[in-house]
Amino acid sequence: MNKVILIGRLTRDPEVRYSQGASQTAVARFSIAVDRRFKREGEPDADFFNCTAFGKQAEFVERYLHKGTKMVVTGRIQNDNYTNREGQMVYSVRVIVEELEFAESKNASGNQGGYDNGGSSYTAPANNTTRSNPLSDGFMNIPDGIDEELPFN
Repeated sequence: MNKVILIGRLTRDPEVRYSQGASQTAVARFSIAVDRRFKREGEPDADFFNCTAFGKQAEFVERYLHKGTKMVVTGRIQNDNYTNREGQMVYSVRVIVEELEFAESKNASGNQGGYDNGGSSYTAPANNTTRSNPLSDGFMNIPDGIDEELPFN
């Protein structure tokens, strides 16, 4: 299985290009800095990962992401090796983005960015179960009679 989940901040504004041809596809390239949980003396505090998104996700990146935005990136790792002009092999990897989510609200990021929707781009999928309105403490009341549908008792 090839799956990676990263939480970090964009190190620069994304670079977006469109493929040539009848059906143009957006391709977004960006990098994120992910803080290291454990830091040793003399080692970097963060790791930097190059990411690529395609299609609708690349258009989302172009529209809403900028340097400093904190994101959750889910995807797969792909080799991005090449031979340089001196004939030496250069080894690197790239994260091919499968899912993107904001990791903090618009207010928490210092009101940076141009995204709307209450500070988050994430919209929960439509669900057939009815839920009550969230309480002020962030928890929800579970409606009566839903016990059979819960995965735990």
